Amino acid sequence: MKKLIAYLFMAGVFLWFVGFWAFNYHINHYPKPSDEKTEAIIALTGGKNRIAEAVELLNQGKADKLFISGVEKNISLQDIERRKDVVIKTKREILLGNGATNTVENAIETTEWLRKNNISSIRLVTSNYHIPRSLEEFYAKNPDLKIIIHPVYSENIAKKWWKNPGSFLLIASEYNKFLYVWLSRRLNF
Repeated sequence: MKKLIAYLFMAGVFLWFVGFWAFNYHINHYPKPSDEKTEAIIALTGGKNRIAEAVELLNQGKADKLFISGVEKNISLQDIERRKDVVIKTKREILLGNGATNTVENAIETTEWLRKNNISSIRLVTSNYHIPRSLEEFYAKNPDLKIIIHPVYSENIAKKWWKNPGSFLLIASEYNKFLYVWLSRRLNF
């Protein structure tokens, strides 16, 4: 019995590493984002360069509205405009959502905003490692939503994650969260 448990544990660890490797490959090899215009751009806070990238897409006319989900309650649009990495060149609509503190709440907060505004297509701007879990959460709340992903790559995340403990831990943590969400959706727990 102990041998069986040991073999099952080793098989589980092996499968985790194979999945982790595949996850890491996937998040670093997204195709170039489509130039197609959507009804709105959705930026999820939490990672470096996400807001600046979303504002630049708005400036380029990729959508007429930008909704930034997960903004701290004390932050205003004027505070965002004062950031050195954000240059707002458009009069298009920018709205801040401050009701979310995690990815599940981002999906809920954004869904409410999408429904109020009758929006059915978005460009989702978030970190490359965050896209798989974000898609799971957004599709769970909006199965018919058209989503164009727009990954943001951070220079703080090493492509050679095996040489950088911080990068490994961040990606492994996100992979574990993704596994939990993916499995819970399919096993209904």
